[in-house]
Amino acid sequence: MGQADLHIHSTASDGKLTPTDVVLEAARRGLSFIALTDHDNIDGIASAQATARAFPGLKIIPGVEISTDVAEGEVHVLGYFIDYTDPEFNAALDGFKNSRLQRGEKMVAKLRKLGINIDWQRVKEIAGGSTIGRPHIAQAMLEKGYITSFKEAFNEYLGHGRPAYVERDKMTPKEAVELIIKAKGLPVLAHPLTLPDPEAMTAELKGAGLVGLETYYNGYTTEEINRLLTLADKHELIATGGSDYHGIDDTETGIGDIDLPLEAVEKLIALAKQKNPKLTL
Repeated sequence: MGQADLHIHSTASDGKLTPTDVVLEAARRGLSFIALTDHDNIDGIASAQATARAFPGLKIIPGVEISTDVAEGEVHVLGYFIDYTDPEFNAALDGFKNSRLQRGEKMVAKLRKLGINIDWQRVKEIAGGSTIGRPHIAQAMLEKGYITSFKEAFNEYLGHGRPAYVERDKMTPKEAVELIIKAKGLPVLAHPLTLPDPEAMTAELKGAGLVGLETYYNGYTTEEINRLLTLADKHELIATGGSDYHGIDDTETGIGDIDLPLEAVEKLIALAKQKNPKLTL
């Protein structure tokens, strides 16, 4: 287990634990730094930071994971040390939330045409007021016995190119990088090995202001990590990492269960302070 985890989801998007419980679990595991990075949502950051005040040894980095689209599928961009009170940034995220709501309804309608009858109201109940995502739809499918796992839901129905998939309102990866920078944040390319051409995307986004590459990630082998370390070094990027914890599947990587070098976090903090000398954690 490492001392830091820079990719964690909560009930503010599609995670199982509340922001408070994420902090409590991180503290229980003895972590020093975590970043709450909910999908297109910063609603959990304030409560996470408030809870962390009881644990002086644990620092919360305000974050977000922005979902973007390219022809081959999705690209996710993480933002760290964002000013989550920035009005322009919040307006953009509100647009994402509305888009996800409409997208969720369309997916449920597509599933119905496939003979999978789940109730939209139940999906909203599962989401509990947070940003609706595909895992909430998958949970509703699981409850009614249409699938046996979340993996099956994505592989057979909800993943890109599958019969119930619906695209979101378009935002490009470059636009996400620029949005994060405007909110005084540090943009990092998430789980790059899910992309068809990580090298090309990294090079493109470096030109837009990318500062990091998620290298130490849930399930990556030593060979894959070394490949990404080489890529990060080539483009002078910080090699970051995280579990991508959601808490909805017993097989997933737990909070802090990745060997992220503390040096990576220290480099991010140093860069954040360079851009914002008044920054405190």
